[in-house]
Amino acid sequence: MPEGWSWARLNQIFNFIDYRGSTPTKISSGVPLITAKNVKSGYIDYTVDDYISEDEYADRQQRGISCYGDILFTTEAPLGNAAIADLDKFSAGQRLITFQHYGNQKLNNTNFLYFLLSDFFQNQLNANKTGSTVAGIKAAILKGLFLPVPPIEEQQRIAASCKNMFNMIEIVKNEQEDISKLISITKSKILDLAIRGKLVPQDPNDEPASVLLDRIQSEKEELIKAGKIKRDKKESVIFKGEDNSYYEKIGSTIKNIDNSIPFEIPENWCFIRLKELWKLISGRDLSPSEYNDNQDGIPYITGASNFRNGKIELVRWTSSPQVITKQGDLLLTCKGTVGELAFNDFGNAHIARQIMAIRNTYGLNVEYLSFCISFYIEEIKAVAKGLIPGISREDILNLILPIPPENYQRLVVSQIRRSNHALYLIEKSLI
Repeated sequence: MPEGWSWARLNQIFNFIDYRGSTPTKISSGVPLITAKNVKSGYIDYTVDDYISEDEYADRQQRGISCYGDILFTTEAPLGNAAIADLDKFSAGQRLITFQHYGNQKLNNTNFLYFLLSDFFQNQLNANKTGSTVAGIKAAILKGLFLPVPPIEEQQRIAASCKNMFNMIEIVKNEQEDISKLISITKSKILDLAIRGKLVPQDPNDEPASVLLDRIQSEKEELIKAGKIKRDKKESVIFKGEDNSYYEKIGSTIKNIDNSIPFEIPENWCFIRLKELWKLISGRDLSPSEYNDNQDGIPYITGASNFRNGKIELVRWTSSPQVITKQGDLLLTCKGTVGELAFNDFGNAHIARQIMAIRNTYGLNVEYLSFCISFYIEEIKAVAKGLIPGISREDILNLILPIPPENYQRLVVSQIRRSNHALYLIEKSLI
């Protein structure tokens, strides 16, 4: 303890005005009622606005009058928040105690607010709290907790110094948030440029995407002849007509789809629906008796809780898998939290119905596909339906994707990797 400082119990420093047990009748206008919901760590949040009548306000003042500049302290749900009252007229609600210094005692409440929010005092609260579900503290115990008391001049210096430091921290925090937003916008712009063919230069010597699709079509025909796949009677072919409009042929039907084309693409690119090049596998839930957490069997991926920053976290396993995702599949959450993406980089796993696996069946660049899906992710989320949001197989299978030459796919994947790594390093430096 520095020379000139003293220890004091809380009730030696402050008079307690306690409204616990006095439930107010809330109305739409009147005298502001500040409750535990309003009091945060160091400030009062007025987005929750409750009021009481003038008559009830007068009745509640019999316990004591909370004033501008007093410290408001939450005793339960949540425990330990504190802020300085900044209204001339208000009433404190339940689960709040007003700390009001005695008479003409010289105290700097800003100094003591910082002390109350310090680890030293919060540790005392945690050591003396009661309740397992909702933590709280009894007023009699709270009154006996300790705080250091510096001389008034020191209190003022501490308060001013802390306020300056917290202002600087807030400025840095806001700048970090601005930079994080800018990084997010930059990533979106990079994706936008990539799938429009504007991120890396087009090479006129690249083999056109139409030749790639012709090769895939020939491969399909061989698989059909061998009986390994069935011919799709609703096969989609998208092409550009002589009038520069886009058309889709399904069977013998041809229709104009200009309204479905998201943007213009370079001359040697093509549009195609996802279902023509990739296989979509829908998951199936297992009963609790069919999975475990002791790594017995293969992983069982249940939903968005398994997705962490583009990676899959394995926490459950099953010995009776039914719907299998394979290494290299692109995994997409399709129910509840829609739109999380991650590659399967760990091997066979069972997927629940909250997940779809997009499988690359023709040796295409699956990373480029993931960028296309990422670009459309907000549109995918927008079509989610139901009380628990969900998307259908058709929502994914019918996505219209821009297909560039294979060389552009490789170049753009490499460029996005470099760009995202640079942005990651910038973001990491902000922490």
